[in-house]
Amino acid sequence: MTVRKATFADLEEILKIYEGARSFMRKSGNPTQWQGGYPYPEIVRADIESSVLHVIEEDGELYGVFAFITSGDPDYANIDGAWLNDLPYAVIHRVASAGKRGGMLRVCVEYCLSKASNLKIDTHEDNIPMQNGLERLGFVRCGKVYLVRAGERIAYQLCKEQ
Repeated sequence: MTVRKATFADLEEILKIYEGARSFMRKSGNPTQWQGGYPYPEIVRADIESSVLHVIEEDGELYGVFAFITSGDPDYANIDGAWLNDLPYAVIHRVASAGKRGGMLRVCVEYCLSKASNLKIDTHEDNIPMQNGLERLGFVRCGKVYLVRAGERIAYQLCKEQ
């Protein structure tokens, strides 16, 4: 498995992966996250254009997608709870698996940790598979944040330096 920055040639397949992820969430008890087609094609295009969208691939086949943003997230400035530290951090957003193979979250996190030692991520309270995956990978639940575009989310952090 390799991780690389997404290109516009990947767009159609990425949109299919996100559609599959929305379907999986609905079937696994999370009917309200990513409603209405989020992440919208214009968000995906903007992520590609700004070089933050990454794909996980093997032999030319896409298995996962995620946004990796090294400049932080203004929505994380206020938390009902407490972050582990105030160090600079990177954010993982819009994680999705094609559902063809397990371990895509682990591949994503390992890649991100190779680029930044302090990571933050959030998820919906009904997204139990994501919560379990994050906790298995060592993320700590820090509280709740309010995302302007999506509402309240559970906030997690993983820091390899203190």
